[in-house]
Amino acid sequence: MSDNVFATAAAKYRPIFARIAAGALDREQARELPFEQIGWLKEAGFGAARIPAEFGGDGLNWEEFTQLLIELAAADSNIPQALRAHIALTEEHLYHHHREDRSVWLQRFANGQLAGNAWTEPGVGGTGTVLDEAGGKLVLNGRKFYTTGTIFADWIDVTAKRPDGTDVSVIISTKTAGVETFDDWDGFGQRLTGSGTTVFTDAEVGPANVSAFADRFPYQTALYQHILLVSLAGIAKAVVTDVAANVRERKRVFGHGNAPLVRNDAQILQVVGEISAKAYAAEATTLRVAQTLDRVFASRLQNDDAEKAANIAIELESGQAQIVLSALVPDAAGALFNVLGASSTSTGKALDRHWRNARTVATHNPFIYKSRIVGDWEVNATEPPYVWTIGVAGADAERRTAAV
Repeated sequence: MSDNVFATAAAKYRPIFARIAAGALDREQARELPFEQIGWLKEAGFGAARIPAEFGGDGLNWEEFTQLLIELAAADSNIPQALRAHIALTEEHLYHHHREDRSVWLQRFANGQLAGNAWTEPGVGGTGTVLDEAGGKLVLNGRKFYTTGTIFADWIDVTAKRPDGTDVSVIISTKTAGVETFDDWDGFGQRLTGSGTTVFTDAEVGPANVSAFADRFPYQTALYQHILLVSLAGIAKAVVTDVAANVRERKRVFGHGNAPLVRNDAQILQVVGEISAKAYAAEATTLRVAQTLDRVFASRLQNDDAEKAANIAIELESGQAQIVLSALVPDAAGALFNVLGASSTSTGKALDRHWRNARTVATHNPFIYKSRIVGDWEVNATEPPYVWTIGVAGADAERRTAAV
């Protein structure tokens, strides 16, 4: 990949990132979902940044794309997370394209169409959504939560089961009769990701859009985690921008401070420097994981042993990065208030959104379990899990727990 290719893509997208950043505070305060802003990215082709130029994309590798995603996250950390499922479904088609022709999907995405997600379900763990036949047609019935980005999307990447219990992946248009998406995500952070509920009621599915879940690209969980790392790294960059601007402009000083102006106070500058260093570490760590994503993508063309080793590496590295950034970035976002005083808690400034957003991102895929998984690899060479589910424990599980 030449520097010119990245420079061309960056020149196209960075002005849009600046426009997105300009309205981020107002959207946060009004709880206004970024339909318009995601529309700007669609029109510019950002959803095809990873797709080869021959299909109309930018042809960026993971390290290059990650750099731009971090810049987008610094402008508005909600948006990369809202695009998370689209990025993963794009990767699914890129991964398989050398084995079978996925041109139709690659061209759809290059034309600006986006995908959302419908994997997680409320209630009992596992998948209750069913793909069945009715009247000679395939129909989907179920209820999903955390359907991040679906409210902005043209397509939905859904996990379901056939009546015989077989796990399948289903892609369905958001315009299909029987598909409803609700903006009912009520978290205190990342409030504009569109992570609400999607319901499927006898929604018709094209047979060509059904595949075995077991055939999904193997590093999908690590990639999903990587986009959360991107959001954390972007939040840290935004914190640096805001703390520096507020210190630079601040006129009020404490009588027991160290300088006539806050901008010249050595203790304040030390804290700002520490925040900057944490942001640097977050970005550098995320870019390191991106390099490993490039290697695992390349390994699909190698032998099975090489591909397996690469998939273990990306799962572990994304987990290691998550463990560190989940503490590092909220800490940096909280330190902002140590240098700006009580006035920085003004709701008009909404500086607390950085901590709220970082802490919310850090709750995904709990890093305490990732710590155990990494430790088990280091000590026992236990291969990490690649897919897991979440849900309320069933009655049998509760009885087993009570009996222990």
